Amino acid sequence: MPITISPERPDSADARALIDELEDILSAVYAAASRHGYSVEKLIRENVAFFVIRHDGEPAGCGGIQFFGDAYGEVKRMYVRPKFRGKGLAKMLLQHLEHFARENNVRVLRLETGIHQHEAIGLYEKCGFVRIPPFGAYVKSADTSLCFEKKLP
Repeated sequence: MPITISPERPDSADARALIDELEDILSAVYAAASRHGYSVEKLIRENVAFFVIRHDGEPAGCGGIQFFGDAYGEVKRMYVRPKFRGKGLAKMLLQHLEHFARENNVRVLRLETGIHQHEAIGLYEKCGFVRIPPFGAYVKSADTSLCFEKKLP
């Protein structure tokens, strides 16, 4: 059962399906004003490096990284389909994003996740991310957002 991670345009059929699934999950829990996920068009417009992880060729998850100069990279649209959870794919994808950031001379990763995303929060903490005060657009939704940062070696 080979696992692959490859760069992919967010508007590919597989990437779009994953992003739509994530948005459906989040829209059931959070009001529109509390959801900060980029649309497919914004991912492209903001030049987010986007990746799809596949398990036996089937798209299992996705994630991206947006660079803010060399100050930091922000993890965007991190998602693993429920049937693939518990296999370490999210951790592999996050490590891939960390490696990609280091290759681009970025030594800090940041991210925002919702307060109800318990699995994601656990993943980020296990992977060495620490809570930080809300930054950027997330300051306005501090009641529903948690922000994290990891300094990369």
